[in-house]
Amino acid sequence: MPGKEIPERCMNCREAQPAFILRSRHVCQDCYIRFVKYKPFKRTENYRLRRNMPQDGPCKLLLPLSYGLSSTVMLHMLHEQVETMRLKPHGPKGYELLVLTIDPSTINPSIPPHDEAFSLAEKRFPHCSFTTVPFHSIFDYDPSISEVMSLYAHAKFEDQTSLSNQERLEAFRSSITSATSKADVDNILINRLIVAFAKKMECRGIVWGDSDSKLAAKTLANVAKGRGSAVTWQVCDGISPSGLEYNFPLRDLFTVELRNYASFIPELSDLIIPHQAVSENTLTKNLSIDELMVRYVLTQGEKYPGVMLNVTRTASKLQSPSASPAEQQCSLCGALMFKTNATSPQATGQHSDSLSSQICYACARSRPDLSC
Repeated sequence: MPGKEIPERCMNCREAQPAFILRSRHVCQDCYIRFVKYKPFKRTENYRLRRNMPQDGPCKLLLPLSYGLSSTVMLHMLHEQVETMRLKPHGPKGYELLVLTIDPSTINPSIPPHDEAFSLAEKRFPHCSFTTVPFHSIFDYDPSISEVMSLYAHAKFEDQTSLSNQERLEAFRSSITSATSKADVDNILINRLIVAFAKKMECRGIVWGDSDSKLAAKTLANVAKGRGSAVTWQVCDGISPSGLEYNFPLRDLFTVELRNYASFIPELSDLIIPHQAVSENTLTKNLSIDELMVRYVLTQGEKYPGVMLNVTRTASKLQSPSASPAEQQCSLCGALMFKTNATSPQATGQHSDSLSSQICYACARSRPDLSC
């Protein structure tokens, strides 16, 4: 059976010679770039035009930058938007872009500080405001976390305030033994630090650099960990329980598409920290649920990208129950704790200890005394 004939001209512009296959269409490099850039362009339109927002005063957005592929590509795209808006003296005021980096070496000692990349980013994206903080600065930006950690950790854990913030955080993280719980709590603490910084800087919202593939992995992992009720705001655009708007401009793009885009932009090559894939020899029991889902999506997503796209599209259709102003939030992750008439501890999130009424069921299951 003869194969499909490759067209001599790009299927979009009908001018240049096709060089890539983009969602079953043979396109040239320029059309590929145009397609990828258009997706986040449309998803940030409300901020650029200030729709349903005050036209005067600043509109600040925070971009958490990990120097991974997705967040670095998004920084490049959004900086172009800010630059274009500044060149239009009579155009809409648009938004200000603040960039926050949590020093990766303070999260994982095996990762270098990446100080050189931070300096390069400041030079290459002059219309953004850059800040880098260590992971343990969460004690400074979110003082309430100290009490939450003490209540949440194992009974043998004691938060010694005489130690440095770095030592205190390391002691808390070391008290958690399960790989899944470690990754889960780290994600929660990172999110709390980002949210606390955004509030201090009076940002309207946070733009997250998660591709469709990353959101699919996060959706599956959250459901597996018992955080299904948080999917509606952890992977979808809208108001989060923190009161900040969450936006995912790259949600319609696959990781492979962002990787191709980055290869077209030479100045991104020395900024991006390559993803450290988990070794195939690593035992499954030593992997967290988050790592397992990322591995699954990366391998299966390349074969069946439409399936992964359906995961995030289905999640975006979900609606969380309407919450009253007095609705309690989990002391650790911030998720809303909706009341239910169910009587089982699993359904109600009620536990026998003093923290039962303060944390959600998912956080309770990741506690050190239950995650061993």
